[in-house]
Amino acid sequence: MIRFTLVCDSGHSFESWFPSGSAYDEQAARGFVTCPICESGRVTKAPMAPAVARTDRDRRPAAEPASLPAPPSPPPTAPMPMPMLAEPERRLRALFKAVREHVVSTSEHVGDRFAEEARAIHYGDAEGRPIYGEATPHEARELAEEGIEVMPLPLSPDDRN
Repeated sequence: MIRFTLVCDSGHSFESWFPSGSAYDEQAARGFVTCPICESGRVTKAPMAPAVARTDRDRRPAAEPASLPAPPSPPPTAPMPMPMLAEPERRLRALFKAVREHVVSTSEHVGDRFAEEARAIHYGDAEGRPIYGEATPHEARELAEEGIEVMPLPLSPDDRN
């Protein structure tokens, strides 16, 4: 492989690799070599100094140089903000939050008495009203078996943090 520095007729300089010098000539003649900046097909090789290996040096490995100071590290860059959630998930979470806020603002919180209050309302032993609270999975299953319609209130992601 050989690397050529090329220049287009607009003066843009760029490098390209070719299997051989004749491969460059053939591709250039067929119009396959173009400037990546302006897409001009008028490209020529720029003058280059060839990289030639020296043969007049001793072939023994050089002694390890004395420890050199470490190069200065680049200044830290501020991390780019990345969206943690995709747009559909953000919309879904916003919907869950809106549902939760609506239920909380328009219903009575009955705490861990939810199952007994739901039964009392269902059987007419208490005034009908919207309620919310906590129930164990066993209590929720019993309510469903009795035909009492209940549903879990979606938790806000902030409730867990």
